[in-house]
Amino acid sequence: MQNQLVQSVTHRFYHAEPTGPETLLKLLVGLEAVDQGAECGQPSPNTPAGPRLGIGMDSCVIPLRHGGLSLVQTTDFFYPLVEDPYMMGRIACANVLSDLYAMGITECDNMLMLLSVSQKMSDKDRERVMPLMIRGFRDAAEEGGTSVTGGQTVVNPWIIIGGVASVVCQPNEFIMPDSAVPGDVLVLTKPLGTQVAVNAHQWIDLPDKWNKIKLVVSKEEVEQAYQEAMFSMATLNRTAAGLMHRFQAHAATDVTGFGLLGHARNLATTQRAEVAFVIHNLPIIAKMAAISKACGNLFNLLGGTSSETSGGLLVCLPREQAARFCAEVKGQGSGGGAWIIGIVEKGERGARIIDKPRIIEVPPRGTVAASQDNSSSASPAPNDTLS
Repeated sequence: MQNQLVQSVTHRFYHAEPTGPETLLKLLVGLEAVDQGAECGQPSPNTPAGPRLGIGMDSCVIPLRHGGLSLVQTTDFFYPLVEDPYMMGRIACANVLSDLYAMGITECDNMLMLLSVSQKMSDKDRERVMPLMIRGFRDAAEEGGTSVTGGQTVVNPWIIIGGVASVVCQPNEFIMPDSAVPGDVLVLTKPLGTQVAVNAHQWIDLPDKWNKIKLVVSKEEVEQAYQEAMFSMATLNRTAAGLMHRFQAHAATDVTGFGLLGHARNLATTQRAEVAFVIHNLPIIAKMAAISKACGNLFNLLGGTSSETSGGLLVCLPREQAARFCAEVKGQGSGGGAWIIGIVEKGERGARIIDKPRIIEVPPRGTVAASQDNSSSASPAPNDTLS
């Protein structure tokens, strides 16, 4: 019963169109903090020195008054998208923490949980479902080396879960997302296709929907893809965040609601140098590209705008470091992988996917194909990958 309750909400919301970055930024005009002591846009002498990042990227970076420290903070929440309440809690927490990880931050000082309980649930159902979601959120926070110390709970028509993640750190503990240069390589640390996998799993019980895709995928393959999507979304990006420092990453973001291309464009606009991102390869959960095509490009997966939840990090790395970064991510056994997907070239701070990108079919973990893939050689060198 608990899965059915979460599933009913999932059916209504996970296929909803996300707010695009341009629309979102327009809505947030006026929220940028104004230095009351400033003149002509110049900071006043009382403004704390240090890197600053405001609205538009994954996290805010606010210089503090105390000893060169900065507050890095983020918040996120969404509706259920998988049927397992415990896994939904883990995914929600991983999604919040991912904004810090995109800054190369591996330690979080504190988390708050945001929780909305559906008024349509009976007391019995509420007592069964919500503790599982809370436990999943808490367990993921503990895996990330932090804890949940409070939050806010409300009752409304929908189940919602999310949170706030905060850390106070020194400038050398985070990587500002603005230093990509021509010649860098783009790396993605989780496969795409989570939205397609979740919807295809729902369609197994909807004949009108299933009939559109049954010629390109079996029910077993959909179930495997759904499990892969669920575990991928619940996997923390903490390993990749730590490796960003070791391999001298120049910029990064996490891939979520705007899709790969949306987040790539958003990241490109923040660069100090005049650069553009060109994406050649699309690592996608096996069979999800075929499903997307069979649906008449319903999700625009190959166009890069299909929503992801708790997706991978999109990292700009020096070309000579990219292959080793990928090998380390895979070798540290975090359950995921990493793929070289594109390049940074001189341009006008935009991003695009080439007309015929190479589709990398990523087999779900636990399958025979995944075992064969794991026993193969490490990631190819950038020249081979982008040919």
